[in-house]
Amino acid sequence: MRVFFIGFGQAGGKIVDMFIEQDKKAAVRSFRGIAVNTARTDLMGLKNIELKDRILIGQTVVKGHGVGTDNVVGAKITADEIDSIINIIDDRGTHDIDAFIIIAGLGGGTGSGGSPVLARNLKRIYREPVYALGILPAPEEGRLYSYNAARSLSTLVNEADNTFIFDNSAWKNEGESVRTAYQRLNDEIVRRFGVLFRAGEVSKSGVGEMVIDSSEIINTLRGGGVSSVGYAISETTTQSVKQKTGFFGGLKKSLKKRETSEEVLTGEDKSAKIIGLVRRAMLGRLTMPCDYTTAERALVLIAGPPDEMDRKGVEKSKSWVEENIAGIEVRGGDYPLESSKIAAVVVLATIGDAPRIRELLEIAKDTKADVIKSKERRTTMFDDEEGVEPLFE
Repeated sequence: MRVFFIGFGQAGGKIVDMFIEQDKKAAVRSFRGIAVNTARTDLMGLKNIELKDRILIGQTVVKGHGVGTDNVVGAKITADEIDSIINIIDDRGTHDIDAFIIIAGLGGGTGSGGSPVLARNLKRIYREPVYALGILPAPEEGRLYSYNAARSLSTLVNEADNTFIFDNSAWKNEGESVRTAYQRLNDEIVRRFGVLFRAGEVSKSGVGEMVIDSSEIINTLRGGGVSSVGYAISETTTQSVKQKTGFFGGLKKSLKKRETSEEVLTGEDKSAKIIGLVRRAMLGRLTMPCDYTTAERALVLIAGPPDEMDRKGVEKSKSWVEENIAGIEVRGGDYPLESSKIAAVVVLATIGDAPRIRELLEIAKDTKADVIKSKERRTTMFDDEEGVEPLFE
């Protein structure tokens, strides 16, 4: 899959920078990306996105100092400068891409406010799908961040073709500060989505058993709404054999025993390993905790060396996922890679129930009510008996 990333705001820019770093190390280049921000220092801190692809907006309004947590200002600046942003995207080349992916932290100002505006305009101009990857703030980041995230998400979900969610609160370790966790959380994002977004591209590793291409991913995500991703990884069968016998210790064993051991591990065992990985991916820690049984569609992707791929394992995994979600559309396949590990990625698309999102919407409702009450208190600070007009109408 060929992807055009737009990192919006500080968090989005950092994550796209990491995707570009990952892409530079890949056998086949599949990613291109830009970073958009109202804060000059955030853009200067990036390492892998070229300088010409770091776009500073809102200079006449905030002078390169950012919008803080004011996502209303972030949205307005983006709307005012959307033509310039689109022109830069167009100049970088869009003729061969399969999808746009906007990445932003939803609790701040620039990315939170600007992402929905950009998604709306990209869809207006281009035929390629526009997806979003939104990072939800942890509760301890502050009530304002949660309020911003709820307002941004409610708009973004309606503007993007599908919105992946990564919930910081589900991934932060107990007692760990959010700021010290950022790098680790970003690594988790890039690891999971890097495998997914690169699927279908030709590699030196050869052709897999059941190759997934970009159309499979696009069809899985076509229902809109919010989606969550599961991920599990394991050593390959060959690596497991080496660990058990040692690189040279196996030579001391009889040839017959060695052949029998490898035969067992490369027969039904490969299928069982794939099924086990898929179950771990779906039942383990998802990017957004949710009721996976409410997913309308799903995609199962196995990535690893070609000789580890097993059609039966993929088919059985798809059947198991289908039995456990609300919908009946489950796509699956593999992506051959030169690696000592094998990974399973499960996309749960168009989720019907996610407690964290319900919680955010409740916070937004309560916060809005508090703001209204605060205004009412100010307007009645001086009553009519004192002969003073209300301070606020």
